[in-house]
Amino acid sequence: MKHSFRPVVCAAFAALMALVIAWADPAAQIAPAAGSRAPRNPEEFDTMFKANTNWGRWGKDDQRGASNLVTDAKRKHATSLVKTGIAVSLAHNPLTEKSDDNPSPFQHTMNRGFSTDTYQVSYHGYAHSHIDALCHFSYKGQTYNGFPKSEVNTEKGCMKLGIDVLKNGIVTRGILIDMARLKGVPYLEPSTPIYTEDLEAWEKKAGVKVSAGDAIFLRTGRWARRAKLGPWALQKGAPGFHSSTVPWMKQRDVAFVGSDAVQDVLPSNIEGLANPVHTLLIVGLGVHIFDNQDLEAVAETAAKLNRWEFMLSAAPVPVTGGTGFPINVLAIF
Repeated sequence: MKHSFRPVVCAAFAALMALVIAWADPAAQIAPAAGSRAPRNPEEFDTMFKANTNWGRWGKDDQRGASNLVTDAKRKHATSLVKTGIAVSLAHNPLTEKSDDNPSPFQHTMNRGFSTDTYQVSYHGYAHSHIDALCHFSYKGQTYNGFPKSEVNTEKGCMKLGIDVLKNGIVTRGILIDMARLKGVPYLEPSTPIYTEDLEAWEKKAGVKVSAGDAIFLRTGRWARRAKLGPWALQKGAPGFHSSTVPWMKQRDVAFVGSDAVQDVLPSNIEGLANPVHTLLIVGLGVHIFDNQDLEAVAETAAKLNRWEFMLSAAPVPVTGGTGFPINVLAIF
């Protein structure tokens, strides 16, 4: 009897040590499955959508959405972040080879005489660095601000919410959220979800706090993984924001959101909704999205300078009624 508690004590000690090791080693920590917290189904998603919109906030006819949060004062503050003058592009060079993540390669054709050329690209998807206009997504027959999709999206282009609403360009504070660095890995594995607690842990580590009018960029290490292991079908598995983070983005009044993949953790685990983060941001909050940004160089520069905020500059070509445009975003430190 005097030794009857020894196995219990040993088992308890082993369990405690396992927890300590997991806490100390980020790679050993297993994040909850993306389907383990709300929204887990269409009903919960609908509730979240209705609770997180900016419809009517800037008037019933507004087409600019969250870009209204970038005020003159915000732009002026952004310019004050330029300390060294170092400029880093966030664009990945156009991919011209067909691959699992690039079914529609960028086409570059030299014309007669070789002094002019023609470009052709279908830029939405998982390969090309681009920005989404607010007419790119809809939910239950409506686009941002409640405009009927049937009246917005036409064969002649978007009658409202086209990329041309950003004709004057974007200048604001950009913040890099280097989630791979936070987790202590070179890149996140496909289908790794990012939660609100991860975003706040990064704020604490980086010494920055997301505020109104900011543009946030999530680095998952997608391009680092691709360089090492080759392309893969992101629609079947991509690291990204879990949709439960969007209320936090609304609370912080984020103006623009970008990532090196497509924002959403994929698969979304919500039946019938392939891109719930896209839907919540574009349709609900009126947030323009930067997809497939190459954040490797800016992450290296930020780490060297130990500065995770910068002046962001971007200017999509104002195609009238366009659903977006390929884009070269600049981070200036």
